Amino acid sequence: MPKLILTCDLCPGDIVMMTAAVRDLHQNFPGWFLTDVRTTCPELWENNPYLVPIANDDPDAAVIACEYPLVNESNTAPFHFIHGYIQFLSEQLGLEIRPTVFKGDIHLSAEEKSWLSQVGEVFDEEIPFWIIVSGGKRDYTTKLWAPERFQQVVDHFRGSLLFVQVGAAGDTHPPLRGVLDLRGQTDLRQLVRLIYHSHGVVCPVTSVMHLAAAVECPPGRPTLRPCVVIAGGREPPHWEAYSHHHFLHTIGALSCCADGPCWRSRVQPEGDGSENDHPDSLCREVRPGPIAGCMDLIQASDVIRRIEWCLGNGQAGALDSVKAARVAAGLVARGTW
Repeated sequence: MPKLILTCDLCPGDIVMMTAAVRDLHQNFPGWFLTDVRTTCPELWENNPYLVPIANDDPDAAVIACEYPLVNESNTAPFHFIHGYIQFLSEQLGLEIRPTVFKGDIHLSAEEKSWLSQVGEVFDEEIPFWIIVSGGKRDYTTKLWAPERFQQVVDHFRGSLLFVQVGAAGDTHPPLRGVLDLRGQTDLRQLVRLIYHSHGVVCPVTSVMHLAAAVECPPGRPTLRPCVVIAGGREPPHWEAYSHHHFLHTIGALSCCADGPCWRSRVQPEGDGSENDHPDSLCREVRPGPIAGCMDLIQASDVIRRIEWCLGNGQAGALDSVKAARVAAGLVARGTW
């Protein structure tokens, strides 16, 4: 049986999509390959049923450095990110791999699912919550939305929703008031477990939106987790969005994205020597903040309305009066209310 070692040195969101390709390879061709991976995010492969250990020096193992060149056609071709790695592996292996499920493939153990969430640990009981991401990486600042608008969203739902703020240490994640602040306090596996327990997600285009789709929901909940994505005009909606996500894009609203997404990286140079500081990578419609003009078009009311739609079915994590009081007391004690 052929042995494959699949490698990738890209970011977590990319690796989430790579998990889909590994699943679909084995779903389409069961028993054809033995597969192992070497990526930047081993936490995303824990409990994965399609992997077997293969030594780096195994002479029978073929090493494939995984890419998704299909992204270069994404402005015009009708493909989703999930097709990227699948098409690449199909070409490398001379096979026709077809997507089987419209999401990444993240697995939690029964033991992990039984654990109290980090939110439950804070409040000594499980409290319904939404995850909120107020920032992102400094290498792609065109993806960032105005922090004050995130705060307006939080303030609107104060007393009816608990937002849990997450973000990697070292990235740009402006603090919000009235939230449970877990910025820099979750490793990638903890984030997966936190998303498992969450009732919804609010974020820009980031790995968390892909995890929101890839991580299953607990029993008794709808199988599709609500996710409101503040996307602007940088990337094609059909490349990034999932069918049940509220993907707030502004493609076509400005001259810079009139003919499609711009794919530009930064609103201003960061001076770090990155190629993303090149003029061709800088936003052409910068608004005060600074913020990309396409993101500036999206108002807090747009996000609030989508969350309210999600809450309308009564299953998206709204707090009852008892839990709302418990949350308020807990956040006051932590100095974040």
